[in-house]
Amino acid sequence: MTLNVTSSEFLPTPRQGEVLDAALQLLVRAGDRLTMSAVAQQASCSKETLYNWFGDREGLLTAIVKWQASKVGMPVVDAGRLNAKTLRQSIESFGRNLLGVLSGDISVALNRVAISHAGSESANLGDIVLENGRFAMGRRLKPILEEGRNSGLLAFEDTEEAFRTFFGLLMRDTQIRLLLGEKFPLGARGIEREAARATEQFISLYGT
Repeated sequence: MTLNVTSSEFLPTPRQGEVLDAALQLLVRAGDRLTMSAVAQQASCSKETLYNWFGDREGLLTAIVKWQASKVGMPVVDAGRLNAKTLRQSIESFGRNLLGVLSGDISVALNRVAISHAGSESANLGDIVLENGRFAMGRRLKPILEEGRNSGLLAFEDTEEAFRTFFGLLMRDTQIRLLLGEKFPLGARGIEREAARATEQFISLYGT
């Protein structure tokens, strides 16, 4: 089964998920030295299988980024029952999931590899990380923000600006500090605290 890594609906098989998890762990250790051969050895599969599933190394990297992004859960919101409480809960839940994923070793490793390629012939990895990471996260949260606006609970003109505000309130300087090697594990309680704070500040700015 070939995995369509260019599709917006990313549905790997259980075995493909195991291979991607192995690739993610290898990426943390090997960084830019990630190769199809190393992934095949790590995941106990053949290189031919990897090429059949992902096409090439770029396809594998795209699948890795999408697989990591899929771990950011998005609460289901019933538009007909949206109120101030459920809106706040949805935004805060998204924030917890996003911060938990982005502050983990795997996301930090992915971003470091992408940054190391900036300005080179391999700079398209940055596009892969942006499109399937940051931009994909925006596409998940924006409909909820817009539904909040349509319900009269939020007031803003530009959805992208509103999302960027929340993203900034949530992440602050966390990513850059982690990318530079600072060790400050947030832990589950820290992530909950940061997500609650960012949501409260966001509601203060845009809530009606």
